[in-house]
Amino acid sequence: MKKGICDFIKDQHTKVPPVATADLTGKTVVIVGANAGLGFEAAKHFARMNPGKLILACRSEERGSVAVKKLISETSYDKAELWIVDLGKFSSVVAFIDRFEKSGERLDILVASAATNPYGSEYKTTSDGWEESLQVNVLSLSLMSLLLAPRMVETGVKYATKPRIVLVSSDLHYMVNLEDVCEAKSPFRLLNSPEHCTQKRLDSGDRYSETKLLNIFFAQSLAELLKDTPVIVNSLNPGYCYSELRRDFSGVKALVDYLMEKALALTTEEGSRSLVYAAVGGAEDPEKLRGAYLNLNTPTEPADVVIGEEGRKRQDKLWADLIAELSKVDRRIPSIIEQLS
Repeated sequence: MKKGICDFIKDQHTKVPPVATADLTGKTVVIVGANAGLGFEAAKHFARMNPGKLILACRSEERGSVAVKKLISETSYDKAELWIVDLGKFSSVVAFIDRFEKSGERLDILVASAATNPYGSEYKTTSDGWEESLQVNVLSLSLMSLLLAPRMVETGVKYATKPRIVLVSSDLHYMVNLEDVCEAKSPFRLLNSPEHCTQKRLDSGDRYSETKLLNIFFAQSLAELLKDTPVIVNSLNPGYCYSELRRDFSGVKALVDYLMEKALALTTEEGSRSLVYAAVGGAEDPEKLRGAYLNLNTPTEPADVVIGEEGRKRQDKLWADLIAELSKVDRRIPSIIEQLS
């Protein structure tokens, strides 16, 4: 499927469906990137569904604490907890997982909403040696999802429920393809290289779009891995919304974005409804959401590079390389893959 500017404008002017609701009594919800933007608005919606525990996974203690207080004041929900995780550090992700494992908590919903947008910035790596947006938007969220998957399977079996893993992608994934990357011996090492991540790619916004395409490939692979379990994995497009992602824009970029927001942007709350639907919507037949890419709460065909026989080859190549890289980070990954296969 291909989508162009006319499709984008049409979607932006389509009425956003009402927020989906469910009874989350006794259930545990984790939102990664919940201190602001789409993640925080989604957290407010979940809070009104009375979950047994709502974990706001945030990088900043200060901003996360403010978010928890604001959540309580706006919803009167008092079972929200702030857990710190810095997606720019694998050690922080592993520490978060270890804490969750020791807690013995059930896990019903994992919403991976955190991201960084490198648009216009210079090539920058984390202390782990990965380009920042690749690690934050893709590698760390994938690591987190894989390490928490066994607990979610256990939750689904024990409580006869269908836990969900939700990855926030974007229709921007239609604007790029990774055909050449997938022909490399190690796609992720190529994606990490300064030679691939050129200033032109950063300045055009293509780098962010690449990470959103990688989210969809991962969601489909993870859904395939979990196909015989109760856990449903999907990805979604929240639309172009007022967002914290662009808070560092300045100069001409900021002006252009301001004008685009005035003309086209959804409110942050409207965009968050897509996250909530992916997590609790479609209760009449949740299997329809397994492995789906959702746009306006509707399963939608992703970009041509993802689908068909060639798309499946790319997906398998990226998955194998991703697992190889993440296995270097945490030795539990191979056994989890074997356990769930």
